[in-house]
Amino acid sequence: MRYSPEALQAFVEAATQGSFSAAARRLGKSQSTVSAAVANLEVDLGLTLFDRSSRKPTLTPDGRVALGLVQGILAASDQLDRAARLLAGGQEARLSVVWSDTYQSERFEDTLLAFEKRFPDLEFECLIAEHGDLVALVQSGRAQIGVVAAQPVYPPDIGASTIAEQSEIALYAASSHPLASMKDISPQTLAQHRELRLAQIHQSADAARPAVGRRVWSAPSYLMLLEMAAMGIGWAAVPRWMVPHFARNELRALDARGWPRRVPVDAVWSRQRPLGPAATWLLEAMLAP
Repeated sequence: MRYSPEALQAFVEAATQGSFSAAARRLGKSQSTVSAAVANLEVDLGLTLFDRSSRKPTLTPDGRVALGLVQGILAASDQLDRAARLLAGGQEARLSVVWSDTYQSERFEDTLLAFEKRFPDLEFECLIAEHGDLVALVQSGRAQIGVVAAQPVYPPDIGASTIAEQSEIALYAASSHPLASMKDISPQTLAQHRELRLAQIHQSADAARPAVGRRVWSAPSYLMLLEMAAMGIGWAAVPRWMVPHFARNELRALDARGWPRRVPVDAVWSRQRPLGPAATWLLEAMLAP
């Protein structure tokens, strides 16, 4: 590669974090090292990537174009690394995968059985988390792979690719709940009743606070939301596949405008921690069409 991976990563981190100091903290390097890497990249490219006239550097028009291209280069590099590690061997002893309950796959059981036969001596751990909490587990190295409802933006140190299967989210309430007998329920009508929503452990209190006037209870898992909904406490948006398994006779799908919704699902991994052969095999199996 003509441009060093370190310089490309420094550029992406500085662009997405909004400052060289924040990028340095994320990469575990000094600010001067990050600044020098970006400056050298600008020299190599013959472009000015950042406008440094204000207190915080901002991307120039050339920088915005370069950012998309560099992110593509890093993604291709991730793919090459995964293929090389699988070919070179050196199987890891343990693999942790964190799953979102939004993930639903008709071929998951077959994939898991094939994985067990291929890596019979591997210690395999399954974790459950949702949204930002799941991504944080992958970032920290607690899990090597995550499977999560697709997020609009991921941190630059997280690689992501969409799985072929989609999930379906629907609104549910107890059969005795007032909403259960209504038709064509509007968002305004939903807002008049208590919402049961997912809470994120790593989310700030301000970000988690509902709009003024909204009655909201929260829980960190869909199973807890199902239990509260079955008790008649409120309505909840949950993966459709879970209801027949855990609350078949207790909940009713609501006839609400815009629901149910199809939800794409992503596999995510850390670009800072190379995946071993077992993790690479499982990731490729899940991403296969």
